[in-house]
Amino acid sequence: MKITLIKPNIGRILNGSYVDEGRMQPLQLGILAALTPEDIEVVMYDDRMEEIPYDEKTDLVAITVETFTAKRSYEISAEFKKRNIPVIMGGMHATLIPEEVQEHADSILIGDAENIWFEIIEDFKNNQLKKRYLGKFGEPQKNIFPRREIFNKKGYLPISLMQFSRGCRYNCSYCASSVYFNRTNYCRNVENVVKEIQDQNLKLIFFVDDNIISNREKSKELFKALIPLKIKWVSQASIDMTEDRELMKLMSKSGCLGNVIGFESLEINNLKSMGKLHNIKENKKPYYEQIQILRDYGQQTWAAFTLGHEFDTIESIEKIEEFSIENKFAFAAFNVLLPYPNTQFFNKLLNENRLLYDGKWWLHDDYRFNNAAFSPKNITPEQLSEAAFKARKKFNSIFSIFKRSLDLKTHMRNPIRFLIYLQYNPLIRKEVFKKQGMIFGKN
Repeated sequence: MKITLIKPNIGRILNGSYVDEGRMQPLQLGILAALTPEDIEVVMYDDRMEEIPYDEKTDLVAITVETFTAKRSYEISAEFKKRNIPVIMGGMHATLIPEEVQEHADSILIGDAENIWFEIIEDFKNNQLKKRYLGKFGEPQKNIFPRREIFNKKGYLPISLMQFSRGCRYNCSYCASSVYFNRTNYCRNVENVVKEIQDQNLKLIFFVDDNIISNREKSKELFKALIPLKIKWVSQASIDMTEDRELMKLMSKSGCLGNVIGFESLEINNLKSMGKLHNIKENKKPYYEQIQILRDYGQQTWAAFTLGHEFDTIESIEKIEEFSIENKFAFAAFNVLLPYPNTQFFNKLLNENRLLYDGKWWLHDDYRFNNAAFSPKNITPEQLSEAAFKARKKFNSIFSIFKRSLDLKTHMRNPIRFLIYLQYNPLIRKEVFKKQGMIFGKN
């Protein structure tokens, strides 16, 4: 028996195919491969950089589906189904909107795969594959270690993906992860994390956690265990980590270079309306105290902003871009706020009749990557899309990259940090221009 695992691309650029030069290992497929019995052959194809051999003999195809890749996922599924090869789909999009995904697959998996993948395979072997499977949430990767050999020779960035926890305890209105995990954080056994690092000899790691410090006591346990391993790592974390100096000290000692942090907005009214109250400090300057603490511990911050909230204007978006350069963030994302299906934000816009592209922007032929998919309160959708792209262009300009590099507390703290800064900024700059206006799907 043979199973083919597929990581879909977002789509294509206007005049041809798109190769993601910033691609990282699809960790979820490495885990799925590890869950598969050894007597079953497993192959993996990454649509972001290679052609999918539809005519290659296989028995079952498994596709991981995100909202951004849904349209392309359905195209891939259709090609296999033309050849009478059964397709099962999972991933976050399948949990957010299962009725839609079900239309394009023989079977779908809602939730996590760890406790049900073996059952799915046994059902398939016995010709009893169900239309829908419900995976339970719990301790991630319980004694499961990804099969990383399926990533070989795929040209991924030289950073290994791992996971310590899944989900986040917060309930931000726009967040799909909050819906997926129902505001719950599940932590992995620390000893297993250490074993995976030691067995694979991983030295530069991206923990793909939604919020690695959501459970502070568990994260402290992890950081203490990482200290002897002498690794370097990055992850995603909420900015309220700066409230706990013990946490910050352990994080720094464990080899943390920095984190993706959801700043989202500089406007307190926006933060309140989206439910991100843990970001609010009553300072004269937004985030001033938190940023100084991050710098004290040498954190190279990737600041993530979402643009188009209820109190946003052209001026407030320009202010965010200036703020990001002024604070010399290592990287920054200026993302147009998107209504993911079944989030609080999506349902609010639906009730107010403010959704564009018939509500399903991820499938609409006219939607383009990084464009507005709803009508904001104070500016037009076109103005929002333009302002967001302008912010990305200015922040990632050659002048900005040079200016932001001149920070002795973060990027110039040591040669490793400076090398990472110089290596990844030009890559991100290139991707900003390549992906802008991308068409979803390939057909």
